[in-house]
Amino acid sequence: MPSTKQYCTFYLDSYLFGIEISKVQEVIQRLDLTEVPLSPKVVRGLMNLRGQIVITLDLRRQLELSECPPDVTQMNVVVRNGEDAVSLLFDGIGEVVQVGEETFEQPPETLRGKVRSVISGVHKLDKHLMHVLETERACDVTGWTEESGGVRQVGFPEKNA
Repeated sequence: MPSTKQYCTFYLDSYLFGIEISKVQEVIQRLDLTEVPLSPKVVRGLMNLRGQIVITLDLRRQLELSECPPDVTQMNVVVRNGEDAVSLLFDGIGEVVQVGEETFEQPPETLRGKVRSVISGVHKLDKHLMHVLETERACDVTGWTEESGGVRQVGFPEKNA
């Protein structure tokens, strides 16, 4: 019997992204953010999530997409790895989908730019192509070092072996 995985799906610009359900801590409405001086422009700020300070990253900026339209209220998707939590901003939430490995394919050759660099592949759904987001890659802001005053990376620490 083929194995299946569950993904939480989210919309960003014209893309549908999926994050493995085990990596998602929670999905919440946009919270007030505290700006971080001298941070890369992809870092939108810090939020207080029930006493836990969580960095918020703007995926539109990270993926070099157009800015979010003013009439869209973005959602925070808090992802976890070990003890760390990072909030990723998305335009909207989809649903939880369960897919089999037979629908998985490598990233399409026509997919260019930063989006290609943060996905492991795609699943063909009935009406959409779901881009499987690799959260560790999406949280890496290494490319923003010149603007950031030396910030090297925001994201997840190395996992202990």
